[in-house]
Amino acid sequence: MDRRVVITGIGVVSPIGNDLDTFWSSLISGKSGVSRIDKPELADYDCKIAGQVRGFDASPFFKNPKDARRADPFAQLGMAASVMAIRDAAIDFEQVDRDRFGCMVGSGIGGLMTLEAQHANLLYKSPSRVSPFTIPMMIANISSGMVSMEFDLRGPNMCIVTACATSNHNIGEAWRMIKFGDADAFVAGGSESTICPMGLAGFGNMKALSTRNDDPERASRPFDVDRDGFVMGEGAGVVVIEELEHAKRRGARIYAELTGYGVSADAYHLTSPHPEGDGARRCMDMALKHAKLNPEEVEYVNAHGTSTGLGDVCETKAIKAVFGDHAKNGLLVSSTKSMTGHLLGAAGGVELAACVKAITEGIIPPTINLDNPDPQCDLDYVPHTAREVKIRRALTNSFGFGGHNASLLVERFDG
Repeated sequence: MDRRVVITGIGVVSPIGNDLDTFWSSLISGKSGVSRIDKPELADYDCKIAGQVRGFDASPFFKNPKDARRADPFAQLGMAASVMAIRDAAIDFEQVDRDRFGCMVGSGIGGLMTLEAQHANLLYKSPSRVSPFTIPMMIANISSGMVSMEFDLRGPNMCIVTACATSNHNIGEAWRMIKFGDADAFVAGGSESTICPMGLAGFGNMKALSTRNDDPERASRPFDVDRDGFVMGEGAGVVVIEELEHAKRRGARIYAELTGYGVSADAYHLTSPHPEGDGARRCMDMALKHAKLNPEEVEYVNAHGTSTGLGDVCETKAIKAVFGDHAKNGLLVSSTKSMTGHLLGAAGGVELAACVKAITEGIIPPTINLDNPDPQCDLDYVPHTAREVKIRRALTNSFGFGGHNASLLVERFDG
């Protein structure tokens, strides 16, 4: 039996908006969410900029406010996006089988802020001052666990941790379980919050971060010859996905259909992509195969596009290898990380939301700050300004340290 999977709810918390509508409005207006970091303890770091979530209060998203206080920021963001997605999907939990409703809300790094704070207590105070909540606050799977407990979701519950590919893998494997018949619906996506000393020092000492500190809004510049690294961001992106007949029975509003999922490994380097984009190519090929599509049937690619020297070039090579002549004759590509920064494990969920909105609204979000394109990056990256184009299909890429690759393919739903 061919079980089709549709997207019925979306929740986003990001540096450019703490809900889906604000996020989308900021994207299509080309608004940057990158600014000087406002944490005094990070003032002396080489990188002084990030995409920070502002004006966020976690407490309204928890039934018990104490649970919000006992959650690391990444889990607070994950809960908020999950609640928003569930509300957006208008699910009446008394009318669904909770044993067949799963949850996969992952994180690439998990509770890094909790680890830092409690390790300081251990070193400079005493073992007795380490919080008894340290472990559950820190572990990367706890966001998924908390969401399932908040809504009594008793179906499959996991957390795949694959660095910056985390969201796409969690959504993709949830899609696979629905198609296989192990569940009827899932809350799936990712969350991340690592703008803290260890996060900034760790990525900074790799020379992975932009240090365009005097011009933060223009620091994230994918595919531009003057890019100097990615900009760290934080946030969460979560979707509700359902088996089509399950969604129809409850009269759900359907945003789009999730038809393809690709997964591969570079098997090449800890942090660098394969120089020819081989893993990325195979990943996109698999998503197209699952969706039973020819490359020229896809109109838009939301690129991983991190604003790193190697990454942008390798992804461009991979797109050319997959799409052939279509890559330079009709295919639109953009990197929304130019506005949000790189949300690490949350990136894929947020970027899938951008793809769905691009399909439903007929607007392609731009790649801002693309002033001087790298000669090796020669596709149509929708520079500077959003473009009104009615599209039917979009593919979104996420590639993580360790060589983990994941692509999702989403299509307009016509019934």
